[in-house]
Amino acid sequence: MMDVRSVAGQVFVLQVALVVLLVVAAVVALVLQSRHDTGREARNRSVAVAQSYANAPGIKAALARRDPSAVLQPLTEVGRKAAGVDFIVIMDTNGIRYTHPIPDRIGKRFVGTIEPSLNGQVFTERVHGPLGYEEQAVVPVKGNDGKVLGLVSAGLKVNNVTSVVDRQLPIIFGTGAAALLVATGGTALVTRRLRRQTHGLDPAEMARMYEHHDAVLHAVREGVLIVAADHRLLLANDEARRLLSLPADAEGRAVSELGLPHRMAELLVSGRAASDEVHLVGERLIAVNHQPTDRDGGPPGSVATLRDTTELRALTGKADSARKRLKLLYDAGVRIGTSLDVVRTCEELAEFAVPRFADFVTIDLVDPVLHGEEPTGSGADMRRTATSGIREDHPLYPLGRLIHFVPSTPQAWGFSSGQAVMEPDLTAFGGWQEQDPDRARRIVDFGIHSMITVPLRARGVVLGMASFWRAEKPEPFEEDDLSLAEELVARAAVSVDNARRYTREHTMAVTLQRSLLPRTLPDQTALDVAYRYLPAQAGVGGDWFDVIPLPGARVALVVGDVVGHGLHATATMGRLRTAINNFCTLDMPPDELLFHLDELVARIDQDEAQEGGGEAITGATCLYAIYDPVSRTCTAARAGHPPPAVVHPDGSVDFPELPSGPPLGLGGMPFETGELRLPEDSRLVLYTDGLIEDRDRDIDEGLELLRTALSGHPERTPEDTCDAVLEALMPDRPVDDIALIVARTHIVPEHQVAEWDVPSDPSAVARVRADVTRKLGEWEVDEDMVFTTELILSELITNAIRYATGPIRVRLLRDRSLICEVSDTSNTSPHLRRAATTDEGGRGLFLVAQFAERWGTRYIAEGKIIWTELPLQGGVRQIMPFDLEAEEL
Repeated sequence: MMDVRSVAGQVFVLQVALVVLLVVAAVVALVLQSRHDTGREARNRSVAVAQSYANAPGIKAALARRDPSAVLQPLTEVGRKAAGVDFIVIMDTNGIRYTHPIPDRIGKRFVGTIEPSLNGQVFTERVHGPLGYEEQAVVPVKGNDGKVLGLVSAGLKVNNVTSVVDRQLPIIFGTGAAALLVATGGTALVTRRLRRQTHGLDPAEMARMYEHHDAVLHAVREGVLIVAADHRLLLANDEARRLLSLPADAEGRAVSELGLPHRMAELLVSGRAASDEVHLVGERLIAVNHQPTDRDGGPPGSVATLRDTTELRALTGKADSARKRLKLLYDAGVRIGTSLDVVRTCEELAEFAVPRFADFVTIDLVDPVLHGEEPTGSGADMRRTATSGIREDHPLYPLGRLIHFVPSTPQAWGFSSGQAVMEPDLTAFGGWQEQDPDRARRIVDFGIHSMITVPLRARGVVLGMASFWRAEKPEPFEEDDLSLAEELVARAAVSVDNARRYTREHTMAVTLQRSLLPRTLPDQTALDVAYRYLPAQAGVGGDWFDVIPLPGARVALVVGDVVGHGLHATATMGRLRTAINNFCTLDMPPDELLFHLDELVARIDQDEAQEGGGEAITGATCLYAIYDPVSRTCTAARAGHPPPAVVHPDGSVDFPELPSGPPLGLGGMPFETGELRLPEDSRLVLYTDGLIEDRDRDIDEGLELLRTALSGHPERTPEDTCDAVLEALMPDRPVDDIALIVARTHIVPEHQVAEWDVPSDPSAVARVRADVTRKLGEWEVDEDMVFTTELILSELITNAIRYATGPIRVRLLRDRSLICEVSDTSNTSPHLRRAATTDEGGRGLFLVAQFAERWGTRYIAEGKIIWTELPLQGGVRQIMPFDLEAEEL
């Protein structure tokens, strides 16, 4: 129960009252607007109908007749009902009616104003006429000389006009009530959050709490700053204002506008944690502790506490050294970790530290880290990943060397303990030389005299070792240098670990992506297909392609693109590809398949939105095409996808304008199918937008480059075409995935196709069976296959004659298999059912299913086709010796 005395309760009451007023006002406005719009529509319809009759052919001749009513009355009654008006009245210039819905009103004077229309004007008004209150329009009928020959009036009864509004009132009031409920629910949620944040306190309690808060905040002798997520200063206590010399209106302004030193302003908006960082502000040295406020579910932003440490100025030398080191660490944060590449990040650390901090730097990582994995083993074996120095002829281990560090070396001990090690005097040979005594002597002779090695540690895991060496600088490393090296390496280690994790996730995503894409192309004879798939360098995406054999020797080509990158886009691609393969088993036309795919995407988006954490996948595009080698046609539909390219046998290229629907998931718009006629040896080129779009060129330029790459080379194979296209259009650093399919068309020769029209007469089955037997003999099909084909066609044709109507057609295709098709005009597909042991029939379709390698039904505009496929090689399938209890419908 909400306490109306609390702040949340009072806000809720005020918000609900305001919402009610707004909803009521909106409903009233909708009612008034609806009435106005409906009345205007009625007047416009009346004018349109009256003008149509006034300008109709023959109206002038009818007015000149001795009895115009005999001609005009039937016509106006038919037109009145067709136009949806209540009356159409034709009259002479004196207002005497020739027509009227009530016949006894013919010959009487028109009720209304006709003078403006006699002057050639169109006049509308509301009058009380024979039908009641009416909205009517009067239009003149003019002769060739411009003289008014008569008048035409059309209109609707007012109660018919207002009834439209009355029918809309329940919808308007229902919408208003729904809006009120939604708004009230939203207000309740906001109020609930406010109650949770204010802990149900009333205004007096909150005022007292904030008074205590202010008293404590401004009494402490430590500066406090609170910065919002948008980098505005939310709060500064008195001490902070004094230390930083903030203006009076500092609160609410951006941190960059407060006149703070650049480094300190950058820290306050960076969101990174800092402990006792020293910043010079004017004449003061300020120690800053900075922490983000959103770690444990708090509001986004950060809080900083400030302490005046100006007394450290007495230690001038130390302060200067600290400033230099802070500058070094700041510059390191900018220069190191600019990419998500493990090796490059190590190179940046080595290059940055020379010569600022050391004369030579070597970075050694365990091998699994280089592949994105967690480090394993003792770490004694590490690979030299990066080196940098003031000279190239140093005797240190070369780049790429796999080094086995012995336990006495600082690198091995530091890796196992996780602690930095300093060797201030290498010439003392305190155990580090046992790794390689000869190399150690050469290192000392070269002049390298001091070394620090620091573990690259991130998130509690040691990834490798960074070693700093001094040669030209005569002073050895000191304790302060050790702490600086640890801080420098700690910052770099986070970047190395981020790059390692990215490498691992990228590898996983690429592996997932490749597992979801086709591994091999299916066997089929309609198309010679070559493909290329190139993932973007920045990360895997959601492009995909498919080649799917369909019944009747047809082949479906699919290419699609899920906008975005990463595992979500890859997983979404896999879901869509799986869905398309499943839809293809139903043998849908392209537009219907895209419709179902669009519904699937919308349903997935809706489910993920309800869960509250999923990403929407709206933005997926797809092109689905079906090539038929018998008819030599390609039917295709696309959902927001670039059009295909067609390379004709003479080498010319065009981009057919297939109807384009919206991207998948938007809904509301139908998809349309286009049809292309493709001669033999044409090449159909399908691709994703990553091929033609790039940062340096737009889509039109990309299409022209594609046209140029495809033109003039009809002799190219699909493989050669893919290579030529990628060579011409492949960007240096692809920012999007590229999927490319090139398919060269073949046809089924006419001598491998046979068709028969079958009369709806059972006696025709024997004749067709004989024709089929002769044709199979011409094709040199073995006798077992002939018998099986006869059995299957007899069953299918008999079913069509018995249960279907209209023409029946039989088609045989000799392709990789023997395809038998029986088409009729019925939309009912036969299916298997159990037959009782005493039934005399009902097992024919079961036999078809047993003998055929595959069988099914596909629907066409004129009805359906029942198809079967029989292997031309390997013999006929044998029926297992079990009870053939099946019945077909």
